[in-house]
Amino acid sequence: MAASSASAFLKVTLSSSSPRLPPTTATTFLAQKKLLSFGPSKQYPSKLISPPVQVSVNANRSTRSFSSKAQSDPSDSRSSKVQELNVYEINERDRGSPAYLRLSQKTVNSLGDLVPFSNKVYTGNLKKRAGITSGICILIKNEPEKKGDRYEAIYSFYFGDYGHIAVQGPYLTYEDTYLAVTGGSGIFEGVYGQVKLHQIIFPFKLFYTFYLKGIPDLPADLLGEPVAPSPAVEPTAAAKACEPGATLPNFTN
Repeated sequence: MAASSASAFLKVTLSSSSPRLPPTTATTFLAQKKLLSFGPSKQYPSKLISPPVQVSVNANRSTRSFSSKAQSDPSDSRSSKVQELNVYEINERDRGSPAYLRLSQKTVNSLGDLVPFSNKVYTGNLKKRAGITSGICILIKNEPEKKGDRYEAIYSFYFGDYGHIAVQGPYLTYEDTYLAVTGGSGIFEGVYGQVKLHQIIFPFKLFYTFYLKGIPDLPADLLGEPVAPSPAVEPTAAAKACEPGATLPNFTN
């Protein structure tokens, strides 16, 4: 009986003397333990979190896949078909063009001189007035040994209701050049390609051959067998007079 009482007394004493953490202290301890466990740990199964190496590999694989898809995106419907378009640019000395702005303030053509210009444009067969050119040339280098100049040209060809084609590139007064087709509007929206500039009589007669991509088939108005370029070429009288039927619709003037 005495032994039983002593045992009971010992249990009560041990129970009442065991330390108990207050609720706030227990919560803080668990939070600290959680912070220490941020990231992979051997205490947890590996299935709960993907190893950093696997995440990195997957990200790279996704990037490569996206890049490949972008390169072969079937939604890019721009046609690679090349269409040839020929036009004449003729300075008829009635537009005050070109205007030479000698910004270099030197007596000879020098770097930085500007040449704004605007001339008339006719279809390649010279039967229709198509519109105008409009742009500017920046002198890059005077080349007396070649009896000419090198310009960087930025200009557009306007074709009335059909829209316009923008070009940029080298304009040499002593030989043929190729310029980039940088865009367009109207039926030329989304156009790209290049254009060959052929000097006939600088700066009064030039013949252009466009190699256009990315657009629907050109209208018959713009096509036709071109007249071979020569110093003697002239537009037809009807085209020069802009008579009905001898111009593009609402041709740009």
